[in-house]
Amino acid sequence: MFELKDLHEEAIPAALERAKHYRLLNEPGAAESICLDILKIDAENQEVLVTLVLAMSDRFAKDYTVSDAKIKDYVGRISDDYMRTYYTGIIYERRAKACLTSGPAGSESTAFELFSQAMDWFEKAEAVRPAGNDDAILRWNGCARIIQTNKLSRREMASDFIE
Repeated sequence: MFELKDLHEEAIPAALERAKHYRLLNEPGAAESICLDILKIDAENQEVLVTLVLAMSDRFAKDYTVSDAKIKDYVGRISDDYMRTYYTGIIYERRAKACLTSGPAGSESTAFELFSQAMDWFEKAEAVRPAGNDDAILRWNGCARIIQTNKLSRREMASDFIE
């Protein structure tokens, strides 16, 4: 069909700024496309990987299909332990928020589970955070407040459900 054109290496910094700009304009698809173009030239660019993960997770609440396998692959390529762990938590948190705001009736228990997983990842990130960086604590507290405000909880099934 169409063969994608390659960016020039010297254009990468400006392209990354454009991707960040598109995220701010609430156009995550455009940001994602730019990030993929950059990664084709600079496959291990850490800032681009983070921007791509954020752009992909921006799409959760927009009824776009985002492959969990792909986003986990990109976050797995982030080399810094703290950043990889922290952004994994972000993915779970954003998926939970999307589930809570646009999920079908009864998805509150799924949102609770996703928030709980996000909080687990934020605790792991907290354990390896750089000095003076409390971002993971702030995100953990944010998730806890959403759970409390929305009175989310794990849905218990009767023990005889399958019997």
